[in-house]
Order: sequence, then structure tokens, then C-alpha cells
Amino acid sequence: MESIYYVLTYLCHRRCPHCYEDRFRPYYGADLEQVVTESRQNHERIISNLPDWMNWLDLNDCEPETGRPRRKTGRVVLSGGEVLHEAIREPVLYPALDLLHQKYRGDVRLIVQTTGDLLTDRLVDELLGHHVWQISVSGIDAHHVGMETAEARQRQVEKLTRLFESRGLVQAELAGVAGAENAEPSNDSPNFTIFGATEERWIGPLWPRGRAWSNDLSRATISDNFCNRWSGALNFLQYQYNGSEVSIEPNGNVYPCCIKTKAPLGNLLEEKLESILDRLVGNPVYEALSMGHPERMGIAHGWTVEKFVEASTVRSPSGKVYQNFCLGCDRFHEEVLIPLARDQRSGQSTNFSAGDQEDH
Repeated sequence: MESIYYVLTYLCHRRCPHCYEDRFRPYYGADLEQVVTESRQNHERIISNLPDWMNWLDLNDCEPETGRPRRKTGRVVLSGGEVLHEAIREPVLYPALDLLHQKYRGDVRLIVQTTGDLLTDRLVDELLGHHVWQISVSGIDAHHVGMETAEARQRQVEKLTRLFESRGLVQAELAGVAGAENAEPSNDSPNFTIFGATEERWIGPLWPRGRAWSNDLSRATISDNFCNRWSGALNFLQYQYNGSEVSIEPNGNVYPCCIKTKAPLGNLLEEKLESILDRLVGNPVYEALSMGHPERMGIAHGWTVEKFVEASTVRSPSGKVYQNFCLGCDRFHEEVLIPLARDQRSGQSTNFSAGDQEDH
């Protein structure tokens, strides 16, 4: 697989108004203990059920002599929340990095994604000591406290760049950015990326999820097909080839996109990732998602494209008409997929064999 986006924890030191996940926030007392315990107890079994090999075949780069696609090294992105939070960093993040390095015998690119404001010289050294190939800073935008002005963002970028370059890291293009979907450094040297939810990035319009939705910040329209781009479901079923990525939650739930469907595809505490994905191959719902056409996911269940577009049209929290395919996907899950899965578990139906877990 080209990429796995593994959310290690919901714990964060921030509660940003544009965040796509309400659970990314500070926790205290018993709640803090619970969220840390979940990550600590589950990460080893989750990693054990990841693919045995983290490689992929690049259909855009074939050997001229044979026509065979070249085999390339995949990546695992460890994110949160904030994985550099002191409650998560040593008990979960560092052991997870070491387990992944051991599992793939070093043949994997390990990425740590962080807001960036907790980084210090010592933490960069520790990350490199735990086999990190890329440090990806995702908090450089006006939505983050302290980053509201262009001057503040520039100061932070310059500070982080000096820090990274002092450790020999080189700056790389961010995989998934429009025009640079699979851009990588020209060598295997440790590197860094710096980005945020800005206009030129694929996340600029903001997903209609979490606090971004409740705070009425998403500017996405029906033409912003998040499914048909990086971090969406595009190509997720073609896990042996370029463009495939899945998202994993701390409880082991697997999703075809970082935005997350209303119900998971399966759970890595129970079965291997390849088994989950292989079970969905040929299912018209998930084939449509994998082709980047969510508007066609319900055709086999009587949902025409017109009906899907209608279901994608809602009123925003402020009362404005809002359209986006992610909301149509939500409605289709709520009205069709989740009830079908529930019926299957209760023995009332046997004709639906994919995505049979509700979110929990």
C-alpha cells in the first residue's frame, strides 16, 4: 500500500475551530487516562494487522524494458490529535515507530504529523532516533491560535525551517498537494514538510465535519469532490498500486478516507487490513468510492445520482444552502448501509457483505 494514515490518538493540546474531528481536543483526569489507555493498549495489535509488506507498484512509472510498474516504498503517517503531546509521545508514539520499523525491517517511510508548536531540538533528535523519515508540520494557517497573521506564520515557518535544517533535514513537497500528488525528495534523506489549511492546499475549503461544520467554516461546494483526491477514498481498494491510502482510528476502525465515512470498513483489532479490503472488492458501493465517484455509490440500492445530489444538499448551521458529496455519503450510510449491516448481524439479511460495523 502506498500510504496508511494512522491516527494514534484523539488527544490534542488545541481545540481549533476548523478541526474536522470533535474528538481532537484536550482531555483531563479520567478522560485523559481513558484516551491514552486506548492508544497504548491497541497500537501493537493494530500494527500487527497492517500489511506484511509496505510496498506498492507505480503504474505511472513502468520499466521501459518490461513494461512492469516499478515497486516503491510505502509510508505510514502517525498523526493525532497531537502525537508529540507528552502523555502520548513516549508511551505510544515512540514504541509505535519502533514496531513499524521492526515489522518492515526498515523498508517503510515513517512520517510524524504534528501541529509544529511543540517541536524542539530534543524532540527532533528523538524522532530521528526512532527512524522517522519525514516530520510533517500541519498547523501553519490562520485557524490556529497564534498563527492568525501572515507575519506570525512566516516567523513560525522560518523558525521550524532553521530547526529542521540544523538537523540535516531537507524540505520536500507534500504528497497529495494539487500538482504534486506523489512528490518526494530525490533521495531517502530525512525531510520535512510545512503546510496548513490554506487556499492553495487540498484541505483549504475545509471538510464538512466536526467543528469546521458546526462553526460554519467549510466553504466547500458540490464541485469540491473530496472523494476524488488525495486523503479521499480515491483508489483505496487498489492497495497494491499507487494512490491507495486508508485511515485508521485509535480503536482500530478502518476508513476509506481521512474525512471518514459514517461507518468503518472493519476493525484491525479483529482482522488484517488486506482481508478487510479484499472483502469489499466488487461491491458497487465501495468500487464507486474507490473510483472517486461517491454520487454513484448508491445506484445498486436504488439511489440515483439525482437522489444522491439531493441528499448532498442541506442547510448549514447558519441556515445557508450547502452542497457537498460528503453529506450525501453520510445520508446514504445512515439510510441504507448501516441498517443493512444491522439486519445482516441480526440474521435478517445475507446479501450485504461489506462495511458491516457501525462506528463506535
